[in-house]
Amino acid sequence: MQHNRRLGCFTGTGAFAGLVAIAIISAFIYFTGGAIFSPGGLNDQNQGGQPIGGVMSHAQIQQCKTCHAEFWSADTMSDRCQVCHTDITAQLRSPDQLHGAMAQASQKYECRDCHPDHRGASASLTELNLASFPHDALGFSLVKHQSKADGSALACSDCHTSDHAAFASDSCLECHRSTDMVFSDGHILSYGADCLACHDGVDRYGADFDHNKFPFPLTGKHATLTCESCHLNPHSAADLQNVSRECVSCHLEDDIHQGAYGAKCDTCHSSEAWKPAAFDHNLSAFKLDGKHSEVACADCHQNGVYQGTPAECASCHAEPVVHSGLFGADCASCHTTTAWLPAQFNLQHIFPLDHGDGGQVSCATCHPSTYTTYTCYGCHEHTESEIRSKHLEEGIPDFQNCAECHANGRKNDGDDDGDH
Repeated sequence: MQHNRRLGCFTGTGAFAGLVAIAIISAFIYFTGGAIFSPGGLNDQNQGGQPIGGVMSHAQIQQCKTCHAEFWSADTMSDRCQVCHTDITAQLRSPDQLHGAMAQASQKYECRDCHPDHRGASASLTELNLASFPHDALGFSLVKHQSKADGSALACSDCHTSDHAAFASDSCLECHRSTDMVFSDGHILSYGADCLACHDGVDRYGADFDHNKFPFPLTGKHATLTCESCHLNPHSAADLQNVSRECVSCHLEDDIHQGAYGAKCDTCHSSEAWKPAAFDHNLSAFKLDGKHSEVACADCHQNGVYQGTPAECASCHAEPVVHSGLFGADCASCHTTTAWLPAQFNLQHIFPLDHGDGGQVSCATCHPSTYTTYTCYGCHEHTESEIRSKHLEEGIPDFQNCAECHANGRKNDGDDDGDH
């Protein structure tokens, strides 16, 4: 019995035929540069007029692998593009360049997303779809720029010249004047013609702008002001943001205090109205307590002058006649703001007020009229007739200056030799 040694349909003849077919196909692919797999003809235009990567156009590229990386390779098609387009490689390193800005976008883009080929010899190599193009990554959003004033769809050429990397600076004004000429012309006069210096396409400084989200909320009278009232001649977003938030930057002429209370006007004033003000005098060097807290401002600050007002008591409180100039201007050493009287004498008294016995004596007891004169009569047994009699009995005719002999107030301090 004979055995069939064939493996199904696989025969030597079949294997040979397959190898021949593979060889023919491989040769065709090799000699045609892979054209058998090409989805269409390559672009044959040379925009720069100079050869790039050794060819004048994509159509002169003979090998698919020049642009298409093998599936096992770590390279991408964009890597292969940069081998020839070295100017784009340089742009990718600079965020302020078109391709560099796109490289910073959260979504990653391949060269072929905007530059498709295999669409014929004369087809454009640049195709931008505004619906998918990452315009936000370039610093200007198209969210609110989908259509023009007439309702037609916005096209790249409406804002850009033939070079898509260049912006036609007058395109903003041309479009917006057709919508509101008065506003547009006035806006240019106030802020200049460099629209992109402030606007990023999301209308951050438009009708929806909320100033209260920033460090200086607009409340009270501030809410009714125009932008130009505080932002003088701004021509960029930085100019708008660098405005001083100090009250005196706008209200310097209103400062009747002449800088005496610094720049924190809101300590006393509110945005509802400049007057009335709620001044806390205790924040100043002269605190108001006791009777002083009941005094009207004008009683101390004449004619609205605040800076330089004397803080000495004598500037408001004329010295009593009873002082006779003895105690200077330091009224607080004896008096308090609670009441002018009673007063506590805290100075060194030459004559012992307790007579050495620890008793308490009021000032008026010895000084009934002024403190420069005194009398010992009227205290205890000191009557004028009795004192006169006793001193004459001792042979002392000059007895009016009691303290001369009785320096400590005691009755036996005098000189007993009778020479007074």
